[in-house]
Amino acid sequence: MSTVSAYPTHVKPWARRFFITREMGIIYLLLAAIILSSVFVNKFFQGATIYYLCLDILPSLLIALPMTMVMITGDIDISVGSMLGLSCSLLGLLYSLGVPYELGMVAALSIGLLGGLLNGLLVTKINLPALAVTIGTLALFRGISVGLLGTKAVTNFPERWTNFAKMRIPGTDFPVPILIFVALLVVFVILLHFTTFGRGVYAIGLNKEAAVFSGVNEGRTRTILFVLAGGMAALSGIFYTMRYGTARGDAGEGLELQVIAAIVLGGVSVFGGRGAMHGAVAGVVVIGVLSAALRLLGVASDVIKIITGTLLILSVVVGALLIWIGNRRVPKTAL
Repeated sequence: MSTVSAYPTHVKPWARRFFITREMGIIYLLLAAIILSSVFVNKFFQGATIYYLCLDILPSLLIALPMTMVMITGDIDISVGSMLGLSCSLLGLLYSLGVPYELGMVAALSIGLLGGLLNGLLVTKINLPALAVTIGTLALFRGISVGLLGTKAVTNFPERWTNFAKMRIPGTDFPVPILIFVALLVVFVILLHFTTFGRGVYAIGLNKEAAVFSGVNEGRTRTILFVLAGGMAALSGIFYTMRYGTARGDAGEGLELQVIAAIVLGGVSVFGGRGAMHGAVAGVVVIGVLSAALRLLGVASDVIKIITGTLLILSVVVGALLIWIGNRRVPKTAL
């Protein structure tokens, strides 16, 4: 008596399923960027370069974690840069009024969660497009941020916090805050790839109606993701005040576009239903590595943007080509 396996037989060999993917394509690009930078950029891998590279990309890495999940559902949140600025301004304002820095951090994180909740409710309860909603809240949050501090900046934050943001992990050239990111990365990887909630995220991105029919609470899931995006943006704002020792209303301007570009570069579909956390993180890192290498070569910032944009387009084309190769029909003799 023959038995039938409960698991489907994969048509493509495991090596092709793993190594020829959009996410692996960006990882290959990252490895190439690291190798080329080490060869052509003098002292690229010296301790100071690694240290400042980690500090530079940390806000983008933090925001990319929930943003990846938001985009997999087919939504988008372009208000995160403004939320970073708002949390930064609120923290600075409260501290200038004599509120302890620790309470200011709690307030800044709370405003991020509330801002994310506002986005989520407008999208899920009133059924407004996420792009339209977050364009509006982008302007709203930035306006409040600038209004709180005006043209002035708040400085002289407690040294114990500013030193913490710049402290190195003993025996390494990595800043201590990168450990916070690693811990959060583990949480988000488990949440997206190993839980029922994560399966619901993919289901919503593939087909909202089918997801609801299969038991996914579509409204609650999307709202939670917007709340997480707002909270992580606020956390990035708190880190900004720690690292630079200053709070400004214009902090984080344009950051949302960098994060979204990196996530798309990492293989997340703008139409939803596809993507992985490791690809998005690799996308953020590769842009950071390229920018750091070009700056060390003395390339102007405008030229760096042009080069980075061109590489983004090329990488998307290469990723599509890898997917096409991966989806080619495997001959029966290979089965």
